[in-house]
Amino acid sequence: MITDLYSLTELEEAIAIAPEQWRPLVFTNGCFDLLHVGHLRYLRVAKSLGRSLIVGLNSDVSVRTIKPHPTGWPQRPIIPDIQRAELLAALKPVDGVVIFSETTAAQVIDRLKPEIYVKGGDYRIETLPEAPIVQAYGGRIELVRIEIPTSTSGIIDRILQTAR
Repeated sequence: MITDLYSLTELEEAIAIAPEQWRPLVFTNGCFDLLHVGHLRYLRVAKSLGRSLIVGLNSDVSVRTIKPHPTGWPQRPIIPDIQRAELLAALKPVDGVVIFSETTAAQVIDRLKPEIYVKGGDYRIETLPEAPIVQAYGGRIELVRIEIPTSTSGIIDRILQTAR
């Protein structure tokens, strides 16, 4: 059992029972395939925006759907979802992790209704698929500046270039 890993229903119940421990709720989501310092700094900033931080984690099936599999590259994700969830849940800024199978976090957001939805500064509100849901219930969207421009794809590319 992984501490702070919740099903969506368990998380909804925990928040309903003790909203003062959770709200204002900050929510972010992503693949978090190869955890790096850019992720950590991003999560620290996200946590600073509210009382608790929930990370929606793309499941293995979801990652395979949204991440291309270029020739010569390993299939994504590199790390299985349960291991990615354990790593995220162990990080100090993270209060909970929920794994979702859809290609976007729209359903999770619709059910949890976080006061603040956070994504990296490389996104634009106009192109975020979750933005209309957050805006419909009056939530706030924050785009966090990417402090260290590191990505899992960039790490994989560097490894492959070195191996060649």
